[in-house]
Amino acid sequence: MKLKLDIRPDIAALMQAEIAAGEKAVSAAMREAGTSLKSAWRAQITDAGLGTRLGNSIRLASFPKSGDSLNAAALVWSKAPVIIGAHDTGPLIRSRDGFWLAIPTPAAGKSRRGGRITPGEWERRTGLRLRFVYRRRGPSLLVAEGRLNTKGRAVASRSKTGRGLTTVPIFLLVPQVKLRKRLDLARDAERAADGVPGLIVAKWVAAGRQGQLS
Repeated sequence: MKLKLDIRPDIAALMQAEIAAGEKAVSAAMREAGTSLKSAWRAQITDAGLGTRLGNSIRLASFPKSGDSLNAAALVWSKAPVIIGAHDTGPLIRSRDGFWLAIPTPAAGKSRRGGRITPGEWERRTGLRLRFVYRRRGPSLLVAEGRLNTKGRAVASRSKTGRGLTTVPIFLLVPQVKLRKRLDLARDAERAADGVPGLIVAKWVAAGRQGQLS
């Protein structure tokens, strides 16, 4: 008597198909979770009034870059980590020199490089000297003797008689400043991570159904 064992369907083929479905499910779930987190962080940054340019610094990379894998991963990061991190943690900022932080008033204008102007740059640009004014209450000041132009910027007076000359506060001086926390990136990251298992299951089941239909 000769016995022949014929298992249908092919278990090895079924297992291979299930692994392939799992790889697609995990990869798709990680891409979706990463995309969702990137969008959430960008929205949080722009909603905080930090601008779309800073929001667009949030980037996404999925791994592997091609194909599917059970070990798929997504990385979401910022190309401006120092700025983003500061608004996410709300740090205490002190002067590098250990003395004062100079905060420009509207009369100071802006730096030619686009950022905040420094006292040294302001003096070089205007030709005016800054004078220190100590105040026991409230921030101390750096002031200049000049006039305000039509844009509200302090400039040198052209009058030989001193007409229109006034003492203009150019910088506020404070020993330190506490940056207000404006972001909560961990909240969105935890939400995205918590949703990954459900995404994997849903996409794995959907991949299995597609396999049965095919």
